[in-house]
Amino acid sequence: MNVTMNLYYTGKNGAAQAFAAEMEQSGLAARIRGKSGCVKYEYFTSLADCETVLLIDSWSNQAALDAHHASAEMQELAALREKYDLHMRAERYAAVEQQEADNRFIRE
Repeated sequence: MNVTMNLYYTGKNGAAQAFAAEMEQSGLAARIRGKSGCVKYEYFTSLADCETVLLIDSWSNQAALDAHHASAEMQELAALREKYDLHMRAERYAAVEQQEADNRFIRE
């Protein structure tokens, strides 16, 4: 069962945007995406709050997420969060089967 974390990074004076840009430009985000069990690792910007960046961080199971948390990449990521003085909030989701009733709201 997939485990998905929505992580909201908030800073000041464009720090969250600069953090996400450095994650991408340094190749750190790509290395994380290449890890076994990584389903999705993607940054998004908020239209409502230009000082917040959302990371959707999805893993095939809890063991894969735990391995990510114990990795050298996670230590690099933590150092970048400190560099940019970011604050975070998190939401955790576990995948469930899509209900047939949901399909009427999905446009493919």
